[in-house]
This record gives sequence, structure tokens and C-alpha cells, in this order.
Amino acid sequence: MKIGLLTAPFEDTDLMNVASWAGANGFSAFEVACWPAAGGEARRYAGTSHINVDGLTVSEGAEIKSALAGQGIEISGLGYYPNPLHADAAHREEVIGHLMKVISAASVMDIKVVNTFIGGDRTLNVDENWQRATEIFRPIVAHAEASGVTLCFENCPMIFSYDEWPGGHNIAYSPKIWRRVFDEWSDSVGMNFDPSHLIWQFIDQSRFIREFGPRMAHVHAKDVMVDRDGLYENGVMSVGMGWQIPRLCGLGDVDWSGFFSDLYRAGYDGPIIIEHEDRLFEGTDEKVKRGFLLARDVLAPFIK
Repeated sequence: MKIGLLTAPFEDTDLMNVASWAGANGFSAFEVACWPAAGGEARRYAGTSHINVDGLTVSEGAEIKSALAGQGIEISGLGYYPNPLHADAAHREEVIGHLMKVISAASVMDIKVVNTFIGGDRTLNVDENWQRATEIFRPIVAHAEASGVTLCFENCPMIFSYDEWPGGHNIAYSPKIWRRVFDEWSDSVGMNFDPSHLIWQFIDQSRFIREFGPRMAHVHAKDVMVDRDGLYENGVMSVGMGWQIPRLCGLGDVDWSGFFSDLYRAGYDGPIIIEHEDRLFEGTDEKVKRGFLLARDVLAPFIK
């Protein structure tokens, strides 16, 4: 295993400057954020473009990988997390077009993983969304296959605010849907697993890893705290809003010992990428870095 980080919180910092700091502080892998360089999505922890994938050449990709390797950093995957099932057709076309470019860039750079969302239309039920997903993703999955890239979906429901309520912006959050994903696309896709999203859904972490561990091609390390007062006030019908609080590793309710034990038993030995969405450690570059270092120290004893 290698411990690394998702570069999204460093939106105003050059990738090589992030790598210089990270390599000097015990990190050895990056999931590189690849939103459109021209801008676009403005939600929290989205919009960072550390590699411009538009027309990326083999030589440019090799130069980036070489420069990162010089800092002791390898690329675990490219990350772009839009909503390909968005209700607006023009929006879908735009984000799917960029996702295709990210997949092409990964192929050019000989990077085997692209992380993204299946997405979801919050006004439709899960079955209606799934029917649309099988059609919309057919050419995307085919492009990834032809490019030698594993398309990995994250298990995040994407429901943090009322513009995502009640159905969320990503349907690949439950075992029921994940079985459909792998039945539909077999070995063509994988999972980018984040344990935090299981906690507030009350989905058993060990059972989930036992079932889906062999299909996990990439893993995020993020914690979450269930705010019991918030849960009392809002109830489960609020679908997490007001009581699911993203935290850095060790500051929430994830059982990290069990997490690593189950991953090792499932045969996962790939990168562990820290995802930083903790409001207590944001606002300044110093706070963001302190948060990553705290999470590193929690995870490091389990990674050999």
C-alpha cells in the first residue's frame, strides 16, 4: 500500500509545488484533480485542474509523471467527479465530454484508473436513474475499455445540501446498486471505495468490504462524524443533512483498524488516498496541510 492524497483542496497551488511538500512529508501517491482548466463547477472540493487534459500529448504526460516521480510521487488515478445523469441535457453533454477527455488523458499517460461518479437526477427514483445510467454510460465504458483504463465509481450519495435533496446526485451508494453495476459492466469498471459514506447510511463496513473488496481498484480515506444532536433534530428523513459531518481520518466514526484488516483480507494492496473535506482544517494553506498530516499519522501505522 501507499499513502497519498487527492489534490483537490490545493486549487490555487501548482501541482509540482504540492508534490514537493507532499513528497517531503511522507506521501507517495496523488489522485490528481482534473476538472476543466477553463473552469466550471464551483461546489466545494470541485473545480481544481492540476492537469489540463485538453489535447494532452504523450510527451507532456510523460513530463508530468517524471516530475512527480522526482518528488517520490506516483499517480494513483485521475479524478473528475461531475454528474453525468444531470437532468439538464446540455449539462450532461458538457461533463460527459470532459470525462471522455480525462479517460483519454489517462491512456496517454499510462494511468490505469479514472475516478468519477455515475451521477443521478435527484427528482427520479433509483430505478429510473439506473435505467438512464445503463444507456448514458454505454459509450463512456466502451471508451474506457478501448483506452485500457478502469473507470471507477465512488460510493458517495452526493447529498450534502438541499439542491441535491431528496435523491442525491449519485446513485452508486448501496450494495443493491453496486451489484447492478458489476452485473451490467462486469470487469470493465471498478469501485473507488470511501468508507465514510457507509457510516451515516448505517451500512456494515466489514460486510461491504467482504462483498465488494475484490472490485475495489482505488480507495479513499475519509472519516465522518454522525452528529447525534443533529440526527435527533432532523431525523433520518433529512438524508444526512444536518448530522453527517465530514472529518479527517481519526476524527470521526470510521473504524480504521477494521477498515485495513478487511481490505488486507480482501486482497487490496493499492493506494490509500486521503480525501480532505473537513471544515475544521480549511481556510488557509497551513490548515489544509495540517489536516493532511494529521490523517497521515492516523493511517501510517496500518500501511506497510
